[in-house]
Amino acid sequence: MTTPAGAPAIEVAGLRKRYGPKQAVDGLDLRVDRGEIVAILGPNGAGKTTTVEILEGYRHRDEGHVRVLGEDPQAAGRGWRSRLGIVLQGTNDLAEATVGELVRHFSRFYPDPRDPDEVIDAVGLRDKVRTRARQLSGGQRRRLDVALGIVGRPELVFLDEPTTGFDPQARRSFWDLVEGLRADGTTILLTTHYLEEAERLADRVVVVASGHVVAEGTPADLGGRDARRALVRWVEDGRRHEVRTYDASRTVADLLARLGDVPGLEVLRPTLEDVYLGLLQGADSPADTPVEVLR
Repeated sequence: MTTPAGAPAIEVAGLRKRYGPKQAVDGLDLRVDRGEIVAILGPNGAGKTTTVEILEGYRHRDEGHVRVLGEDPQAAGRGWRSRLGIVLQGTNDLAEATVGELVRHFSRFYPDPRDPDEVIDAVGLRDKVRTRARQLSGGQRRRLDVALGIVGRPELVFLDEPTTGFDPQARRSFWDLVEGLRADGTTILLTTHYLEEAERLADRVVVVASGHVVAEGTPADLGGRDARRALVRWVEDGRRHEVRTYDASRTVADLLARLGDVPGLEVLRPTLEDVYLGLLQGADSPADTPVEVLR
């Protein structure tokens, strides 16, 4: 069973889900094409986890059109599930089994799994292959979760904050793994609080707030032209001046032509963090929602 040629891996329109008085997802639209890595960003309570659980078939929606690998997750069967790889935020099942036992056990659930030893090496757990799951550190357990999610050679992988608890070196090794999956044609939907992670891995970024999409685009063009204006600062006649501009090079050239030497000259270009926080301030979401940013 495969997705029809040209069909998106994920197609969502008008998705809604309510928990009592709370509207968790409110008319969300989303498309993920085959072979893409799409990162979903948003504050806690924005509806990201509920949306992903609906796409995975773990939670029923109230309204909306949803197709994942060509099927409705609410009605799809075991064959459809074998085409997915799911890395949850954390699990504590089978804690007495070793890393090697767990990866080999899970590989038997799939018709065409990856080699378990290759997967263990890929997530950096070779030296823990005989260690019981309960004895792993938080970061090591997270790597095991990733291994279990990709051992089935899935067409589509859901990564829900996959590098939480990783040290910087382990995080970058995992990024290499994800990029290898993309090179093999795997489609990936990633939720993360690490903006550098989204910028490094994602073909497109989708920002969700208050249950709906407030912006989407590549990491380089998210937020549109206005969000990408540079800030030019300088000192003139003892006073600090600043201007936002679409063409920082021209502004600096004009200053140099007029002043010769430009004291205190700075050109500050918006980062993905700046754009993201600006989008949240413009949405129905708290403007001071914390976000973790790697430096």
